Amino acid sequence: MPPAYFFELSGEHKVMCAAEAKKCIEAETGGLGPVTEGPGYVIAEFDDAHIQDIVDRISLTHRIGRHLCSFDPDDVSSVNDVELPTGTFAVRCRRFEARMKEVDSQDLVRKVGGILSKNNDVRLKNPDLEVHMIMSDRVHLFLGEKEVDRNALETRKVGERPFFSPISLHPRYARALINLTGAKRGSTVLDPFCGTGGIALEAAMMGMKAMVSDFDEEMVMGTQENMDFYHLELHDSAVADVSDIHDAFGEVDVIATDPPYGRSTHTGGEPIDSIYRRALKAFDETVAPDGCAGVILPHRMDVESMRLEAYYEQRVHGSLSRHYHLLRH
Repeated sequence: MPPAYFFELSGEHKVMCAAEAKKCIEAETGGLGPVTEGPGYVIAEFDDAHIQDIVDRISLTHRIGRHLCSFDPDDVSSVNDVELPTGTFAVRCRRFEARMKEVDSQDLVRKVGGILSKNNDVRLKNPDLEVHMIMSDRVHLFLGEKEVDRNALETRKVGERPFFSPISLHPRYARALINLTGAKRGSTVLDPFCGTGGIALEAAMMGMKAMVSDFDEEMVMGTQENMDFYHLELHDSAVADVSDIHDAFGEVDVIATDPPYGRSTHTGGEPIDSIYRRALKAFDETVAPDGCAGVILPHRMDVESMRLEAYYEQRVHGSLSRHYHLLRH
């Protein structure tokens, strides 16, 4: 039986964080085995050979480690069955969204630490092992084996790129959008509204073949400039209207895109929803039969030609929300 891994989710979205974790597992392992999920976490079984590949691509998770046990705060007996690897340890406790307020967390840490110290010595500073305790719907223990480097994403946010626009998807969400499509390493990922290339950057960073187009030549050239800046390869590009992407690229595995919207959007006089409808029709023609289109729009849209596999609404600020559409044939 493969080991069970605990994903401590970052919590930006109540549903999307868990969905991204499961899609990353599926893409890297070739399937999704038994999964348990709850507020702020996912527990999944898979071979440990895949753990680093998952860590390298996931964006809406803080850390991943071997699941040790789960229990109710008034019964810690299951901790007796936990066997830690050799070395000193410390217990690090966090509440997810201030849950279990009535429970004394420090008392719980002492109880758990007392049981685990029967076979391993406690060392609070620089221990060999960090046992993470998450207080959520239950209390969950896991080894802190892999930390997701979310700071690296900040080095690619819009203001850090040589070519940028103030309106751009944060790398964290660009990467999450790609992951939600289930894109695999080596697959072709097309952004037909490339803007400054944020989605292409993340696709290439994850080992995918990044492809871009835009009706504005300056955006395509700027995307190439940004790719060069981060020493990444752009697999293909074209200056093209979204209706022409099939002629420009043929069939692709995945489309991941955040089309422009808002008052500052230049549409040449065409109503913005008309552009979206043309785009969705073009996506149906261009995405491979087993592929996926991940599209962020300023509102929910019904799509007749493709099946809506999943939908997530993300509140940004004020009246602005992003609506994630995951579409398949």
